[in-house]
Amino acid sequence: MGCLPLPLLFLAGCGIGYVVGGQSGALWGAGIGLLLGLVGMALLLKALRGRR
Repeated sequence: MGCLPLPLLFLAGCGIGYVVGGQSGALWGAGIGLLLGLVGMALLLKALRGRR
């Protein structure tokens, strides 16, 4: 469950990038979504481990 932000933001970034800038935008959007997904995953895991 900790990795859930990764595929969600990757796909969302790819879709938004494609709508805004075509194929090149999809590539940039996927990269940005991947980066944000990794950050979101780290924050989610940190929050879950802090509860114990």
